[in-house]
Amino acid sequence: MPKISIITVSYNAAETIGDCLESVASQTERVEHILIDGGSTDNTLLIAEGAPYTLSALVSEPDNGVYDAMNKGIRIASGDIIGILNADDIYYDKESVARVAEAFESSDADVCYADLVYVEQHDIGRVTRYWKSGSFAPGKFYSGWMPPHPTFFVRRALYEKYGLFRLDLGSAADYELMLRLLVKHQAKAAYIPELLVRMRAGGVSNTSLNNRLAENRMDRRAWEVNGLRPYPWTLFMKPVRKLGQWFMRPPSR
Repeated sequence: MPKISIITVSYNAAETIGDCLESVASQTERVEHILIDGGSTDNTLLIAEGAPYTLSALVSEPDNGVYDAMNKGIRIASGDIIGILNADDIYYDKESVARVAEAFESSDADVCYADLVYVEQHDIGRVTRYWKSGSFAPGKFYSGWMPPHPTFFVRRALYEKYGLFRLDLGSAADYELMLRLLVKHQAKAAYIPELLVRMRAGGVSNTSLNNRLAENRMDRRAWEVNGLRPYPWTLFMKPVRKLGQWFMRPPSR
């Protein structure tokens, strides 16, 4: 089975980091877990260092934002497959990473992704949105589709060949990376039709109209830097496609 590295980035995440670390430690699939902290001033590091399970690496120092921290983690990672789990998020159950390992083992995929639920900040059992990704086709990006980044696992060889997150794309850096890999370079993708991550509600890009407009500009830039041209409706459809997430409910498990 491929070796899997999980990168978690944090900054003043004392309220949630324990849940995140325990989620990774409880996986039935053994992983390399790397924590990249931005120099937290709360109890994040005390919680991480005092946890009853061992991190493979812990780095705490100032950085240039969340994607700079992710890039640090990718450079440190030794796994064949790399996934990213934010400090606010947890895996859906103990078999989540095992499903990822099986997806890569049973296919020639370069990347894989799955479904995700948004949960209440202080009640991770209460689902507020359900992001059902669906199967992949490169053309779906042109209709505003994208997979949820917390479920997105990538072979390390692709990062080495095509580069890491671009720090000049702001909150659209993950969108640009997926465009680059899946559309520009036509990486082979495997869809896991299962819930993989519980993501706490929030996110800077969704907090105001101004932030949404700013992300729209960065989304357009993501296409431009890859020499790609979206349809006139592509970037309008990107947030519109997510409206249905508020009304869908995940299957019982």
